[in-house]
Amino acid sequence: MEIWHNPRCSKSRATLALLQSNGVEPTVRRYLDDPPTRAELEAVLAALGTDDPLAITRTGEARFRELGLKGADRDTLLDALAANPVLVERPIVCDGGRAALGRPPEQVLGLLS
Repeated sequence: MEIWHNPRCSKSRATLALLQSNGVEPTVRRYLDDPPTRAELEAVLAALGTDDPLAITRTGEARFRELGLKGADRDTLLDALAANPVLVERPIVCDGGRAALGRPPEQVLGLLS
């Protein structure tokens, strides 16, 4: 199990703590320092059961506005996420071919069963 983690984010910290309190010690990927590739982003979307990059995009970030991404097509969004990891929603927990967005943190509990 791997968590795409930002230690400055309260939801990310809470999700990591929730996993640990349930006996899971996930691999912690500080995705701002080790950004996901476009292929990894595609795999996460598939694991989440969606094709829409907006599902994992922080649309409220200033960088989203600076890049003029409102209304952007799928390819443009995926390229922007790969080039600007600050735009990737956090935390994302991946386990094999499954994934969950930790918003709220309890959403990741479904990966434990």
